[in-house]
Amino acid sequence: MRLTLAEPRGFCAGVNRAINILNEVVKEADGPVYVYHEIVHNSWVVRDFKRRGVVFVDSLDDVPDGAILLFSAHGVAPNIREEATRRKLRTIDATCPRVHYVHRQMRKLADSGYRVVFIGKVGHDEVVGALGEAPEIATLVSSVEDVEKLAFPPRQKLAYLMQTTLSVTEANRIVDALREKFPGIKEPERQGVCDETQMRQDAVRRLAPGHDVVLVVGSPNSSNSRELAEVAKSVGVPAVLIDGIEDIPWGELTPDSAVLLTSGASAPDIIVQTCAQFLNDV
Repeated sequence: MRLTLAEPRGFCAGVNRAINILNEVVKEADGPVYVYHEIVHNSWVVRDFKRRGVVFVDSLDDVPDGAILLFSAHGVAPNIREEATRRKLRTIDATCPRVHYVHRQMRKLADSGYRVVFIGKVGHDEVVGALGEAPEIATLVSSVEDVEKLAFPPRQKLAYLMQTTLSVTEANRIVDALREKFPGIKEPERQGVCDETQMRQDAVRRLAPGHDVVLVVGSPNSSNSRELAEVAKSVGVPAVLIDGIEDIPWGELTPDSAVLLTSGASAPDIIVQTCAQFLNDV
C-alpha cells in the first residue's frame, strides 16, 4: 500500500491553545471543571478530559453557582458571558483568537450601522456565538441559494463575515454571489476562513489526485474535518471521514491502494499516527 501523509495536519494553533488552557486548569483546579460545549470537536479529546473529571455542558443550568467554567475554542455569545457573571461562575476563556476577531468585527459593524450577512453552518457552535454578538443585524446564509433569497433596503449598509472553518471553495462561491447581488458589500478586514484551515484544504486539493482514496481523521461533528473530505471529492477522489482505526474502510482497500491520510485541525496527531501504522502494516 502506498501511503502519503498530508502536511499540515493535526491540531491548529487555536485548538492547541484551548487544550493547553484546559490542561492547566484541570491541574490547578480545586474542584470540578465545567466546559461550555465541547472544548474542541473531537471525541478522543473530549473522552480524555471526561476521564479526568471534566464536565461538558450545553446549558449553564447544569453548572453550579461559583463553579469553574471554561468557554470552548468556538466562542460563546455575550448573553452566556453575562449569565455566567450573574451566577458568579469563575470563567476562563479558551476561545480561538481568530474567532474572537470575528466577534469584534461583528460588534464593530453593528455599531457602524451595518447589516451583516454571516456565512456559516446552521447550529455550529462558532456560528451561534458570533451571531449572538449582534442578532438584531445579522442574517445567516449557508449557500448560494440562501443569498438569492436575501432582500435589503436600497440604501442599507451591508457587510459580510464568515465561520472560520468553512470550505474555501464553497465560501468563495457564496462571496461571489453576494458581490454580484450587492456590489457595494463591505468585505472583512481579514480573510474569513482561518489560514490553517485553508492550508489543510490546499494540501488535500494538491495531493489527492493520484490517490485511490483520502482518509480524513476527525470526528463527525468537526466542520473542518468534514470539509477536508469534501475538498477531496471535489477533485474526483473518494474520501472517508474516520474517527480512528475502527473506522478505516478495510473492505475498500487493497495492498496496492494509494491512500492519502490527513486530519482535521482538532484531531490529535497520535490518532493519525496510529492509523498510519495500521495502514502500513497491511
